[in-house]
Amino acid sequence: MTYITKSSAVLGVAALALFGSRAAHADTATGTFDVMLDIDATCAVTAGTASDIDLGAETSDATDLSGSSTFSVNCSKTVPYYIGLAPSNGATDGAGVMSPAGSSADTVPYQLRQTSGASGTIWGDTATTTAVGNGVAGTGSGADQDHTVYVTVPSANYAPDSYSDTVTITVNY
Repeated sequence: MTYITKSSAVLGVAALALFGSRAAHADTATGTFDVMLDIDATCAVTAGTASDIDLGAETSDATDLSGSSTFSVNCSKTVPYYIGLAPSNGATDGAGVMSPAGSSADTVPYQLRQTSGASGTIWGDTATTTAVGNGVAGTGSGADQDHTVYVTVPSANYAPDSYSDTVTITVNY
């Protein structure tokens, strides 16, 4: 038979109170961290042979020739951009010259335009990252945005040959 004395009962109650109080006072600790992302502004141009402007075959008495084509610009959402077009001669006013593929000594002048027709608004290459200049302005949507460019040639009164030039599209953003 086991006898419990007053002192062992007090010790048992004290031990229970001590261990029981620890279990009743469980605590938590917290901390925080950040999730971060920097999204850089980007723009891309899609042009190439699908954007070529072919004025076709004309006789030397043809005048007021014109054509158009489109290219796409894709800039990040809300990013303002300004497009400049530069013929290979570097003319900032969009006045280019087509060179012959053969032996002709002639070059054929042309004008890049924002709108159709011989009196359409000129499209050149004075746009910057902060100003449209004689270019075209846009605001990015995160999707392709088509831009139409027009070209006019006042006259085809040049030596028979095939003429061409390369235009550079610059997107400033």
